[in-house]
Amino acid sequence: MHSLLSRLRHASVGVAVLLSGCNMEVLTPKGDIGAHEKSLILIALGLMAIVAIPVIAMTLWFPWRYRSGNKKATYTPNWSHSTRIELVVWTIPAIIIVILATITWTSSHALDPYKPLESEAKPVTVQVVSMDWKWLFVYPEYGVASVNELAFPVDRPVNFQITSDSVMNAFFIPQLGSQIYAMAGMETKLHLIAREPGSYEGLSTNFSGEGFSDMHFKAIATSEDGFKDWIAKAKATQVTLDDESYKTLAQPSQKVPVSYYGQVAPALFSSVVNKHMGDMSHGEMPMDSHHDMSQADMPMDMHHHEDGDAVSSNTTPTQAEK
Repeated sequence: MHSLLSRLRHASVGVAVLLSGCNMEVLTPKGDIGAHEKSLILIALGLMAIVAIPVIAMTLWFPWRYRSGNKKATYTPNWSHSTRIELVVWTIPAIIIVILATITWTSSHALDPYKPLESEAKPVTVQVVSMDWKWLFVYPEYGVASVNELAFPVDRPVNFQITSDSVMNAFFIPQLGSQIYAMAGMETKLHLIAREPGSYEGLSTNFSGEGFSDMHFKAIATSEDGFKDWIAKAKATQVTLDDESYKTLAQPSQKVPVSYYGQVAPALFSSVVNKHMGDMSHGEMPMDSHHDMSQADMPMDMHHHEDGDAVSSNTTPTQAEK
């Protein structure tokens, strides 16, 4: 017993050391969507614990209770049925499944990433382009753009329009919630809101090549005045993001520093989406030589969202043929 306790003690220390490097941003939300998703995580964890904790406890208690040295334990080698046990092992899981089904149905509609957030404040539109290996943010209402830095006011919804100029990536700001894919030739949407000012980590969560590990950006939630100052700083750069400068920016590069563009060519985002539409109509994904992936390795298909925009589904080419 002493040896077992010693091993458990050392194991717990090891687990603590490993978890010390984990960032629990998902569990410290700073926006409405993130808070709802945290609640779902905790509810699911609690429902799992209803089953897991008793099972773990019984796996420890049964060997101890029915050990060969315990003469007080009832020995029934021909036991085969217990109505009470059957009721427990079937009723509890059935109730949990009903609860999960209800939560899944309601939350899937309430947290639809395409669904605009209800707010009296005017939303900020941000067009997001995933590149190798950086993020471009275009503000069409203000005529500015930035690379690897995103800013927006607190308590105002942010309407993201997202695409990719390369392979598939995934846009994610953990403390604000909702990951969504960025895909060439398609536009996906996401609606978020921040309730506290701060600088939040943003990243790609879909492996996209050798520069993937440094494909991060800062999401800055600030006051209205702070947002105006950020827009003014971007405009002051006097650098234009036109077709030529965009082609230079789109070249594969790693650990790209934050940069700003004071002017943006009209309909730049639409042109990025449309230039890949020919490839998508033939069922091909744009693929560069530096990505060691074949078409068969891309588990992606398309279907249409109810408002007409394309979204992804995890369907392999083999499944699609079937």
